[in-house]
Amino acid sequence: MTVSIASGKGGTGKTTIAVNLALCLPGPVQLLDCDVEEPNCAIFLRPNLVSRENAAIPVPHVNEALCTACGECGRFCRYHAIVSFKTQPLVFPELCHGCGGCTLVCPTAAISEELRPIGVIEGGSARSISFQQGRLNVGEAMAVPLIRALKKKVRPGGTVILDCPPGTSCPVIASIRGSDFVVLVTEPTPFGLNDLRLAVETVRALALPFGVVINRADVGDDGVRRYCGEKSIPILLELADERRIAEAYSCGIPAVEALPGLRVLFEGLGARIAAEAKANRMVSTAAGSRLDA
Repeated sequence: MTVSIASGKGGTGKTTIAVNLALCLPGPVQLLDCDVEEPNCAIFLRPNLVSRENAAIPVPHVNEALCTACGECGRFCRYHAIVSFKTQPLVFPELCHGCGGCTLVCPTAAISEELRPIGVIEGGSARSISFQQGRLNVGEAMAVPLIRALKKKVRPGGTVILDCPPGTSCPVIASIRGSDFVVLVTEPTPFGLNDLRLAVETVRALALPFGVVINRADVGDDGVRRYCGEKSIPILLELADERRIAEAYSCGIPAVEALPGLRVLFEGLGARIAAEAKANRMVSTAAGSRLDA
């Protein structure tokens, strides 16, 4: 089962939930830090990283001897990564999404592809957890290709936890796509509710089952709870605003290790996620059977 931990905004405690949940689940457990612009699961897990590989995307390379400056490549590219003003094409590698379309439409086969590094993928282990993280190169604009490369490290069997980037943009969608269940972490504030609404719309657009975890649940107001009730969204866990959790966090110590009593809460969260995902599969199977009939 693959579980994505996401949030509509940063600072809600997404990484806290991902790390502590991974530590409390029965094995085998694999944790992927998909927040490749600022990965921080390793701060808490302190993994032994034993592998490191470069990630790259293919970008166009123009053979000027074959190019006729017809401009087909520029007309095809929606991202303006390659343009031609009746001259030899200009390539802007940072804008390229690596789709390879320009190479296909070139009538003289003047365009080939070369790899451009965008980041690294590191892997190892922490406690009994298999751990991988992506780290985007400074200055890179696109995280999605690195996230896709990182997700190829998912191994079948066991539970996979994806710590996703915050927000609702392309990196989030690339991270949560294909998940069996999505946990949306929020906080009971007007800002938290506003961004939770956006995250819910995103997850529902992808037709993924999901539930909500309310972090720092004893502050703010009850807007998030009322919203979840109105929209029939399950609240999987409410975690109190506990000073000792914040102190442990500031020292890079997982909450369940600083406060062992919290372990039962995260074990319960894992059980609830499994039950919700199973119920959703049963509903989907039944709906599919009715359509087939």
